[in-house]
Amino acid sequence: MIQRFGRLALILACAALAACTKSGTGVGGSGGRVNSWTIPHVLRYATAEDITNLNPHLNTQGTMFTMASMTMAWLIKFDRKNMPYGELATEVPTKANGGVSPDGKTITYHLRKGVRWSDGAPFNADDVVFSIKTVLNPATNEISRSGWNLIQKIDEPDKYTVVLQMQKPYSPFLVTFFSSAGANPCVLPKHLLGNLPNINNAAYNSLPVGIGPFKYKQWLRGQKVVMVANPYYFRGLPKLKEVDFEIIPSRDTVQTELQAHSLDMWYRVPGLYLRRLENAPGLAIMRQPGFEFDHIDFNTSHATVSDPIVREALEYATDRPTIRAKIGRGFGILQEEPAPSVSAYYDPSIAKQKPFDIALANKLLDQDGWKPGPDGIRSKGGVKLVLDLATTSGTPDADNQIELERSWWKQIGVSLDVHHYLSALMFAPASAGGILYGGKFDLLYAAWGLDPLGDLSNLYACNQFPPNGQNDLHWCNQRASRAMADFYSAFTPGERKKDDAIVMTELQKDTPTIVTIGLEQTFVVNKDVKNFTPGAAVPFDNMMDVDI
Repeated sequence: MIQRFGRLALILACAALAACTKSGTGVGGSGGRVNSWTIPHVLRYATAEDITNLNPHLNTQGTMFTMASMTMAWLIKFDRKNMPYGELATEVPTKANGGVSPDGKTITYHLRKGVRWSDGAPFNADDVVFSIKTVLNPATNEISRSGWNLIQKIDEPDKYTVVLQMQKPYSPFLVTFFSSAGANPCVLPKHLLGNLPNINNAAYNSLPVGIGPFKYKQWLRGQKVVMVANPYYFRGLPKLKEVDFEIIPSRDTVQTELQAHSLDMWYRVPGLYLRRLENAPGLAIMRQPGFEFDHIDFNTSHATVSDPIVREALEYATDRPTIRAKIGRGFGILQEEPAPSVSAYYDPSIAKQKPFDIALANKLLDQDGWKPGPDGIRSKGGVKLVLDLATTSGTPDADNQIELERSWWKQIGVSLDVHHYLSALMFAPASAGGILYGGKFDLLYAAWGLDPLGDLSNLYACNQFPPNGQNDLHWCNQRASRAMADFYSAFTPGERKKDDAIVMTELQKDTPTIVTIGLEQTFVVNKDVKNFTPGAAVPFDNMMDVDI
């Protein structure tokens, strides 16, 4: 399955963290060593995925952002209760503290003094201004410039202050502008990149210099990425001396490596593997609500799925409770909308989930003029319902889900051609033949992560089609786009929730995507891991006290 991130938003209720469950002793505690195979102060983990590069400006993979939150430079990060706090900014700009002007059009960042990059060079406002200009540079292969394109003027009154004059209010700045919560670009070191015409092919992308508790030491392609404690980090040294991301694209292999004691952690573990590992010696399971959801995206620019009736029929022909039971092994949350039920922008008025109803799906297609042919596959106006579905390699549980869907959809006259891609090709820019951003699919099986604030524009707005955003659906609903634009002027949770409710209502009506299940944050962890209490918004933002 693809793991991607959008512009993350809001703050989970404290009850969400209380729902986190842990099995086994030692996890999060301070007891003695449990396992003889533990390597003191070295954490080895995997996500069952490979990476394309390590620069958040050019990559939206969740796997990469796990590392980026520990290594890269961020103005704002998020604590274990999913609340924003100043990292390189001394405080989070708000209207109350004067960081945001009363009209919402001026944003002021005050920066920390005495901070150094992981190569020892000093950090200051020059780096922030350079990074903003990098995002706005049309030659840079940024995934999205949503929000950034509203910056009218950049002022640097001194080396520790940056002032942004906006064309209009833009409340999602809290997440979008150099925060760790989602697919957002990080602050870049001007002293290393300032002389380049763009950063697209910089050697930096393979081993970035950042500002975090860890720094990149080595990327052995196809093997692992090694991160070590950053001696220049302004908060001091973390307790872990090394963190190794092991590149293991196959979920079955990750399971084997955990059981062989070659790994200490697996993050975002599907239910099938949680059940297999729940009684494994020396390992513990952690789970809590999260902001991510599995879904099937429709490329609405393709004739096969441009008809909303076809998309609605496919949703009725998708048995999501069975997917949760058989594929998720009872893990996950059944929901109709993308917003997680623990978020402030969740809309309870939207139906929990459309029922599984093959008869209704067939009726809708019959009424819409889709006629079954001799082979049982429906067609209309010369368009045959043979759909190309894109997914990633090395995910047998996802493949099992697709086969279930194939069996259900066959009953309504729809045929699937399934194509597996390595994540590097799936996430490549359209100019490099990328599947996702090149729109080379009718259906895409993927996972998204939303943000703590509720900004949905980068995923669903009409002006966010790739390469200018992440709206791979090519869905354009004017009412939803107006609501997403209004969201920019909403600086309170209540105002933002009203706008998000419109978007999610239109998503339900048009069905450009099927939310198959709301994902829990799931970890399998060596019982010797201590003080690991992840926030749901950004699980690896606060790693200073984590140890093994």
